[in-house]
Amino acid sequence: MPVIDLHAHTKYSDGTTTPAEVVHAYLTRGVTMMSVTDHDTTEATEQAKQKALNAGIIFINGVEISTREHDHLHILGYNIDLQNKHLQDFLASNREKRNTRIKTIISQLAQSGVDITEDDVFRLVRNVASRAHVADALKNKGIVPTRQEGFRKFLIPGKAGYVPSAGEGVLDVIKAIKAAGGLAFIAHPGIVKDCWDFPSWTTAGLDGIEVYYPSHSFDMRQDLLMIAKKYNLLVSGGSDHHGSKSGRDNTPGMDVPQEVVDNLKKAFKIQ
Repeated sequence: MPVIDLHAHTKYSDGTTTPAEVVHAYLTRGVTMMSVTDHDTTEATEQAKQKALNAGIIFINGVEISTREHDHLHILGYNIDLQNKHLQDFLASNREKRNTRIKTIISQLAQSGVDITEDDVFRLVRNVASRAHVADALKNKGIVPTRQEGFRKFLIPGKAGYVPSAGEGVLDVIKAIKAAGGLAFIAHPGIVKDCWDFPSWTTAGLDGIEVYYPSHSFDMRQDLLMIAKKYNLLVSGGSDHHGSKSGRDNTPGMDVPQEVVDNLKKAFKIQ
């Protein structure tokens, strides 16, 4: 089966590797089509694109945009025009909302007695601030042993540092992607099953579903394939690779049927 990966993160958001390192990992895995989809930024795209093309890998411009409706309800935008002003302004606004959220998290943690400052966190940020940077700061100070433990102990709902997700609504995110000439896909839908609203999302312009994802069971994949057929949506696959020591260092690449690749190539206008 072909191996593709349309979901990866670099140091420009909450990944731990450079764009070049991501491409190298994908090349080693035998990935034939890839995308870098950092959260709310396209800063790493050109670097990754050149490395991928030099390696003979089909590269799709991408981004993963957060929403305010759930911590994990994200929309992947593919084939976007990187110079589209509306999209870049939209992403910049989301990044500012993220900064505000992170500052509130830090304040709440400090008020609860945790020894952490804004400097501890923001000096780790290359482009987009995230809870992962807070968790890494906690690890660096010896408060927790790993990024995962930082989340578990301080940053999930019910813990001292939890602040609800920031961003825009799903429908506005989809429209921003479409306005930039892109295709909008729901990321890791199995994680946010309680939030599903495919009738509204498809009406707004949703183009596809990330069906092939590491945590999706066989039954979940089958359910999503049925939904894709019902709403005439494209199917994609991605590992959500974040790199080593991220706690989410999934093996790059997802095996997908040839039909999935063929349909994506047609949608992305790849010869």
